[in-house]
Amino acid sequence: MTRAERAKQNFLGGDTCAQAVLLAFADGCGADEETLRNISRPFGGGMGRLRLTCGGVSGGVMALGLFFPDLPKSELYALVQEYARRYAERFGSCLCGELLAGAGIRADTSVQAEERTPAYYKKRPCPDLVYGAAELLETLLKERGKL
Repeated sequence: MTRAERAKQNFLGGDTCAQAVLLAFADGCGADEETLRNISRPFGGGMGRLRLTCGGVSGGVMALGLFFPDLPKSELYALVQEYARRYAERFGSCLCGELLAGAGIRADTSVQAEERTPAYYKKRPCPDLVYGAAELLETLLKERGKL
């Protein structure tokens, strides 16, 4: 199973988009899965359902920080910007609300998380967005010699 497939499976299993991506790379992050799951949990829904940066991207950015702990800050920022550029190029935006709107879904910002039902998964682009976020991250990590 690829990391992208694992991320999608994580999301379809109930993880937030941020958790799904970060946990797909847990083996290289240097932290236990429970810590990774807890730290990434509030980033779902574009950070607490605010519909800001896609949680899949946020999970990927967290992984970058863990894979590159000694990288100078400016170089890490450049890496994050490259990751975000590639994601936006592929999907049209890095913003959760815009990604949902592009799929014809109203970007609800209430604090109430939606129940994960088959209908929920069917209408959302999120499983494919999470897959793409992990796929792009894996490519970037391979290019940088981390995988």
